[in-house]
Amino acid sequence: MNTPQPLTPSEPQTLVLGGGCFWCTEAVFKEVRGVLDVESGYSNGQVERPSYEEVCSGRTGCVEVVRVVYDPAQVSTRELLEVFFLIHDPTTLNRQGHDVGTQYRSGIYYTTPEQRAVAEALIREMSQDHLYPAPIVTEVLPLANYWPAEAYHQDYFEKHPTQGYCLAVAAPKLAKFRQTFARLAR
Repeated sequence: MNTPQPLTPSEPQTLVLGGGCFWCTEAVFKEVRGVLDVESGYSNGQVERPSYEEVCSGRTGCVEVVRVVYDPAQVSTRELLEVFFLIHDPTTLNRQGHDVGTQYRSGIYYTTPEQRAVAEALIREMSQDHLYPAPIVTEVLPLANYWPAEAYHQDYFEKHPTQGYCLAVAAPKLAKFRQTFARLAR
């Protein structure tokens, strides 16, 4: 007689995403079911422990990112990336809206080979389907040199929902996520 094996909980995974200002991307990913933690930070640059001012100078090579820790049993890598591509423009090089500079480039910084494969397959599908009027310029690279952003950047939208940038940029992205991906919202 076979005894059933106990179910093992899935191991949390980490995916780091650069999609413009981290205040906006953090606000959205905090609302996604299955996301365990979201932290604003900087990655894939040449400077260790950069400050916000250094990153804004454009001389560090760092990207404003969000580090998303998630339970793959509740939300898949592909679903996270579909949300990511909904809330930013992956066709503009080194800019998102009025935010201009290499720190605002579109990027997927993976921590597993599976994440890389999912990202590359999704970009290939979207490109073949011509979902955007211009080529996708999102870089897909292994995560490197990640550093958390300063404390005042963490949970920014939650703490300052009526701040001008939050009202003009973050709030519409959050509304778009809720409308398009209601099944993934907490």
